[in-house]
Amino acid sequence: MNSCAFVNFISLLACEIAKDKSQDELAILAAFFTQLGDTLATLTIFNDN
Repeated sequence: MNSCAFVNFISLLACEIAKDKSQDELAILAAFFTQLGDTLATLTIFNDN
């Protein structure tokens, strides 16, 4: 999958997840996925050493 296709996939996925969610639910999901991504990035750094 090329980078543009991946960006499009992520955007489509976000739109699908957001359907029928309240602003509070979206804020919680955004925080969850942000923390998940940050934690995965941190683990990657520590696993490289």
